[in-house]
This record gives sequence, structure tokens and C-alpha cells, in this order.
Amino acid sequence: MSSKQHRRTKIGLALGSGSARGWSHIGVIRALEKQGIRPDIVAGTSIGALVGGAYRVDRLDTLEEWVRGLERMDILRLLDYGLSGGGFMRGEKLMDAIGQRVKDVNIEDLPAPFAAVATDLNSGREIWLNQGSLLDAVRASIALPGLFAPVQQEGRWLMDGGLVNPVPVSLCRAMGADVVIAVNLNGDIMGRNFDNRAIPGNQPSEQDVDKLTTEEKDPGSDVMSRIVGHLKSGLRVRVDRLISSAARKQETSEPGLFDVLAGSVNVVQDRITRSRMAGDPPDILITPRLAHIRLMEFDRASEAILGGEKAVERAREDLQALGPNTDNR
Repeated sequence: MSSKQHRRTKIGLALGSGSARGWSHIGVIRALEKQGIRPDIVAGTSIGALVGGAYRVDRLDTLEEWVRGLERMDILRLLDYGLSGGGFMRGEKLMDAIGQRVKDVNIEDLPAPFAAVATDLNSGREIWLNQGSLLDAVRASIALPGLFAPVQQEGRWLMDGGLVNPVPVSLCRAMGADVVIAVNLNGDIMGRNFDNRAIPGNQPSEQDVDKLTTEEKDPGSDVMSRIVGHLKSGLRVRVDRLISSAARKQETSEPGLFDVLAGSVNVVQDRITRSRMAGDPPDILITPRLAHIRLMEFDRASEAILGGEKAVERAREDLQALGPNTDNR
């Protein structure tokens, strides 16, 4: 038998963008492993880069434990508001928290191939991040326009990869995958931007925001420090009350600021995803049904993870045709 006949099929896993819906990638990976499927190659965009990176450094358990315990107040504490730097949030607190759970290594030193997708702000080009710091790659890939400030790397300003390649099937193939399993988090989001505004508990109350602001006031005695602290607290209050007030508009279909931002991102990613996958379709497509989870509802991880597990179950027949490959890493 020739060496070519002995060659093992390489399976690639393309983890798509989708903000808070991205916790479903954890459920997808868990369910795939239960079926004996461990991808040889992992490529991720935005939240897919975060979960895929955690998987590659064997920190998925730690990440899952953390995100399942997140509550609304925890999310608010991770959002370092500031109107400078090209976004509402700088992202430093969030990356510090992620860095405590996901080990930072050079991507080229990982035991198996991994890459993240980002977008060059100046040229609009798709950038494949397959070397250097894993956490730097994740930070660039999750820089959602308008929310998180872009990141400068090697003279380029990088932002969310979902703007150019929301489900990185092409990257998996370029990295050598023979078969690509793709996870599309945006397949059912159009027309559902404002449907769940009235779901209780989805948005922070004014009492929550006031409590957060009080807890985080600068305790120092320096007058200027106190002034700066109050200005920052005021910005947090204004932004969070804006989110909260949008949640209370139950009798009108008028979208708020964050509805418009989320809806715009959804439109762009839906159209690009359709176009990219029409030209380069995955061999197996997994589509978690997560339209009820909105852009920043990262505290709904358990629902998202369950949605990922169910999506893999729906694709069981197609996946079984691949056969087990538990020796792959």
C-alpha cells in the first residue's frame, strides 16, 4: 500500500464570530469529542479565536468554568469604558481576565495548528494570525467595531475578523485541512435583533449600575484622581443606562444605539458569511440556534453551550460519516 493511501484525513474546525453566542463553541467542541472527533486544525474568528485558542492550550475547562459563572455585574466590571482609542471599551480589563484563564504562548509553539482572523483597518485586508502571542491574536480578532478599540500590531491597526471572514473555512483549507467542519453562529439572526428586548434579566438595572459605580470610585485622596474617577463613573452610568433604557422600550419597535450597532454587525456578517460559504462551502456545517442571545449577553453561557451541543447532535449523521479520529490533536 502506498504512503498516500496511508495518509490520514486532516479535519479542520472553523469557529465563527458571534460575540456572546460564541460560548456555544465550547458545547460544539465537547460534543464533537464525545463523537470521537478531535480536529487536527483549528481556525477562529473573533469569539471563535478565543475559544479555539483556549482549546489549543488545553484551558477549555478553565474557560468554561469561568464563563458559566459570569453574571451581569461581572460583565460590567470587565468593560473599561473610554471614548478614546476608537471604541467604547479599551478591552484591557477583559484581556486581563482572559489571560488569567487562557495561557499565553506563541502560536507557532502550539502542539497543533491554530490561527485567528483579523481585519486590517486601513486596507480592509483579511489578516491570518498564525504566529506570535496567542492572546495578542485573540485581542485583535475580537476588536468589534465601535465597541472595542482596534489593536496595533506590526504597524497595522487590526480589528474584528468577522468583517472579512466570519466563518474561516478558507483558512482551515489553507492550513491543510482535507475536511472542514464549520460553526456558523449567525445563521438565524436576521430579523431577530429586537425580539427579546423584554426578556427579564437580560440588561442591567439602574440599581446595578449605581452599585457598580459606587464600588469602583477612586478611594484616593488626590483631588484630580477623584475628579477623573467621577468622570469615568459618569461615562459608565450614561452608557449602561442607555443599554438599560433600550431594554425597557417594549411598546415600540424603535431601535436604540446598541440595537443599531448590533444589527449593523449582524447584517454585515450574515451577508459576508453567505458569500464566503457559497464560494467555499464547508464539508459539514453546524448552526447553533442562538438568535435569542444578543450581542453582549455573555452571562448566558450555559444556554449558548447547550445550543452548541444540540447543534452537533443535529449534525450527527453527517459527522458519523467522518469516522472517529480521537488520536488526532
